[in-house]
Amino acid sequence: MRTVNAQEVEHVILISIDGFRPDFYTDAKWPTPNIKMLAKEGVFADEVRTIFPSVTYPSHTTLVTGVFPEKHGIYYNTTIGDDGQPSGWVYDYNQITSKTIWEVAKSKNLSTASISWPITMNNPYIDYNIPEIWSFEDASDRRGATSKAANPKGLFEEITSQITGTLEKEEYNLSSLRMDQNLGRMATYLIEKYQPNLLTIHLPNTDGAQHSVGREGVEVERAIAGADQVVGQIYDAVLRAGIAEKTAILVTGDHGFVTTHTSISANLWLKEHGLSDKAFFFSTGGSAFLHLKNGNSPKILEKIHSVLDSLPLAQRNMFRIIEESQLREMQSDPRVKLAISANEGFSFDNDTDGELLKSKVGGKHGYFPDFYNIYTGFVGYGAGFKSGIEIKHMQLEDIAPLVAKLLNLELKDSSGTVYPGLLKH
Repeated sequence: MRTVNAQEVEHVILISIDGFRPDFYTDAKWPTPNIKMLAKEGVFADEVRTIFPSVTYPSHTTLVTGVFPEKHGIYYNTTIGDDGQPSGWVYDYNQITSKTIWEVAKSKNLSTASISWPITMNNPYIDYNIPEIWSFEDASDRRGATSKAANPKGLFEEITSQITGTLEKEEYNLSSLRMDQNLGRMATYLIEKYQPNLLTIHLPNTDGAQHSVGREGVEVERAIAGADQVVGQIYDAVLRAGIAEKTAILVTGDHGFVTTHTSISANLWLKEHGLSDKAFFFSTGGSAFLHLKNGNSPKILEKIHSVLDSLPLAQRNMFRIIEESQLREMQSDPRVKLAISANEGFSFDNDTDGELLKSKVGGKHGYFPDFYNIYTGFVGYGAGFKSGIEIKHMQLEDIAPLVAKLLNLELKDSSGTVYPGLLKH
């Protein structure tokens, strides 16, 4: 543990609530007293622009690197198979190609910890690590895989024996709101016993609720209330550990959500025009990215663009084309020169057969991030932060350099901005 001056931030806790929206703390209807307290007494943003695609794993990688997918190398949640379908999930830290906040923290001999953060398996810069991973034979059972991947060896057993008790399968997967609660208990244990300088934690249940029912509904209320309770648990653990005066707490997320009623099988447009052997659309939910099978082919790209432009008006009004200039500006997958982003109410799938349009009631993300519903949020509280500050707009890439600034670290490659009005010094 380093020696600090009285005014210095010694601990930073970065909490990511999957599917976190700014209205969760700005709208009185949502049951989030803990997050609202931190926002009122600290700083908050009215909206945080995410990345493209606005999906969990690339977004969480931007949260800890401060750069866009083109630079950190995580373009989607999964890899893409030869058939154009989602292949294995991206989970190994070695797949990230930019420096992370854990790495720069360890370069200054700070202690680090993480609970259920995406793509942290085999991360050598996290001292106490419970990564997000599951069994490849039974994805609903995360216990054995987590135990095997935890660092140091035996950490998962230590935590379950000391704080959570023996976990049943359903208590440690996305089928139950107990998932967030147990992750929160793990975080409080690490805070109180090891007092890491940097702790990151990812809470997934609010995402699952919104996928199921969309932006509104009692299931969303229950899920965000549970995540808020975890924030309260973490706040109380900081107090019990006696480190409140030197701890900064950040609450943010990866993307917002759009309520949907219809799914579009964009690959059927290619099939109808005899282009399935030339290209495919890879869906991220709210968007679909065009991949050419034989590399860069301007003629094929032009033909597909023409197909999209000539669709019947009713279909054309379901989406918009994201041109190469926009993809490069957002530093998305560098292999892609055209994408389509669904309009609100619609989403995309990877189907290559069946009907073009299917009923799909629930919620999606993955859209091009230039409208409020897909934005995420940000709240900062505690050591280093001013009090009672509201800012209109932030970017997801601003979070990592802010964490670095609080801990007096340097994240040289970051594309983000640290707004001086948020911090005391």
